[in-house]
Amino acid sequence: AVRLVESGGRSVQAGGSLRLSCDASGFTLKLFSMSWVRQAPGKGIEWVATAERGGNIGTYADSVKGRFTVSRNNDRAMVYLQMNNLRAEDTGMYYCVKGPRSDSTTGPRGQGTQVTVSS
Repeated sequence: AVRLVESGGRSVQAGGSLRLSCDASGFTLKLFSMSWVRQAPGKGIEWVATAERGGNIGTYADSVKGRFTVSRNNDRAMVYLQMNNLRAEDTGMYYCVKGPRSDSTTGPRGQGTQVTVSS
């Protein structure tokens, strides 16, 4: 069975950095695009970034472009989200999703990791 376990979230000051990790198991990671999505309190799911299956090619939401970098290590079955210059509006629960951007709200995802950015 697909299992995704996110980690790395915590409270941080605005301008700080965090690196989120997603430990993927139950499927062959290199065959799939992997996405990160987030959900702020009281809001819907927002797509953040996708690590395309063909190498370390990432696509990003405009709100995080230039600040976040998505990467993957297929051998270790891990997906990462490096987040720099964090803003208060980046606060939310971050989820790793199996699939491309189009699967952001329907694809399998983990339990999430909480990121809280204080200004």
